[in-house]
Amino acid sequence: MNRLKEKYTNEVSSSMMEKFGYKSIMQVPKIDKIVINMGVGDAVSNSKNLDKAVAELEVISGQKPVITKAKKSIAGFRLREGMPIGTKVTLRGERMYDFLDKLVSVSLPRVRDFHGVSSKAFDGRGNYTLGVKEQLIFPEVDYDMVDKVRGMDIVIVTTANTDEESRELLKQLGMPFQK
Repeated sequence: MNRLKEKYTNEVSSSMMEKFGYKSIMQVPKIDKIVINMGVGDAVSNSKNLDKAVAELEVISGQKPVITKAKKSIAGFRLREGMPIGTKVTLRGERMYDFLDKLVSVSLPRVRDFHGVSSKAFDGRGNYTLGVKEQLIFPEVDYDMVDKVRGMDIVIVTTANTDEESRELLKQLGMPFQK
């Protein structure tokens, strides 16, 4: 069993029940899924960039990503509806816990001048969004194979109803929030 999932079932759920006064174990918020999205704007001029982004995201997440297409045309960006402009992957279950564990304990501490993640990036419904400026913080990405530094958005979707519950859940799972 995964280390983070074990921690959730053994420690986090009981302390959350105490703190928020839940009557049932089913009321305790849990992580539903993690969506990693990588926008590749330069795929408009060179489609090989998108293939590289897909390959990198696959290495990072351990799952095959989906290519996202433009919803509408924007003349200023030379973009037409239906053109491939990004890639995303949705993690659930074991892979989700593996990724979160790796993100919190290995990747985030590798960010330059890291002082913790923002505690204001909640959406009001208990979901947390985190922007990563470069894919090199992940240990699986081979530094020599990277042609261009790409960032990504990581959205952690929880079953929490409020930001406060979600913040407490992520903090207990080891998310390094700013002081």
